Amino acid sequence: MDATKRDGAGLALSGGGYRAMLFHAGALWRLNELGWLPKLTTVSSVSGGSIAAGILAHAWPRLWFGDDGVAENFGKEVVQPIRRLARTSLDIPVTLKAMVMPWRSAGEELARRYAKHLFGDCCLADLDPAGPQFVFTATNLQDGSLWWFFRQQGPHGRIPLATAVAASSAFPPMLSPVVIPDPHQPGRKIVLSDAGVYDNLGLDPIENQRAVVLVSDAGKKMQHEDKPKRNWPMQLLRVLTVMDNQVRELRTGSLLKAYEDKQFAGTYWATYSNIEHFEVPDALPAPIEQTRALAVTRTRLTRLPEQLQDRLINWGYAVCDAGMRRWVCPETTLKPEFPYPGSGVG
Repeated sequence: MDATKRDGAGLALSGGGYRAMLFHAGALWRLNELGWLPKLTTVSSVSGGSIAAGILAHAWPRLWFGDDGVAENFGKEVVQPIRRLARTSLDIPVTLKAMVMPWRSAGEELARRYAKHLFGDCCLADLDPAGPQFVFTATNLQDGSLWWFFRQQGPHGRIPLATAVAASSAFPPMLSPVVIPDPHQPGRKIVLSDAGVYDNLGLDPIENQRAVVLVSDAGKKMQHEDKPKRNWPMQLLRVLTVMDNQVRELRTGSLLKAYEDKQFAGTYWATYSNIEHFEVPDALPAPIEQTRALAVTRTRLTRLPEQLQDRLINWGYAVCDAGMRRWVCPETTLKPEFPYPGSGVG
């Protein structure tokens, strides 16, 4: 799209299980302090990022934004529910329940748990029209395309928010699939899995539309193996990992080149970022050996220790702050402070 025809601001929240959910919570915390949440036109999310986005979308009508664009009750309405969920193990209980109740898929059970812990009976049509357009992406296993859930009226709008978030975070094969009725063709079913299978950054809904593109990436990079396994199953798994890593690297490289070519403004930050590369003199202390340890936190939906939660939120906050003050709002005088100063990042 012609850069002159773009408008608004988009935020993409990547996948990565509870690690991503907590990392993005820190990024959203700093965006709130900078007054950027009300400026967002679209929030696009994948997998663990969709959990954080779903909580933000559900809380939006209750956020009290001041004249400065800052919601004073952000911690209560957004961070606290995220942390409560991070104290709850979902993946193994959901998988076991699906095994003993085979008539209910793991994806359906995951949606039921999200409804219980977070969203109740809230549907997509119930999301606040005064807020951003929240787009929860999933992978259509039938044709390999990206499926979008978003606020609208009609049959699509009656889909529960819990189902949309579950479809986006239904990591295959244990938590997948989520099966929904096709809102456009009665009698037809749509079979969905984790959006990270298609695009772990969640860029599609925003990169060709918005004038400002902000990307928070908590995805895990491929780890080096000196001696890759030679047996067929493990070799196949390694090959699939290589293919997935290539797609992610291509997506990220294309995004960074678009920034360089000034197709849109914005910034990208990641769990693997080196905060020194943002060249912000008063950036929060985040030694790379400590942040790289956070970057490899397991991606499961299983309970995380409190201090690890603190550090993931702190890291998301710190690197978002560095990216925003370097590339988006260098004029701000709002100095950063770790949300949990006693924990740092390691």
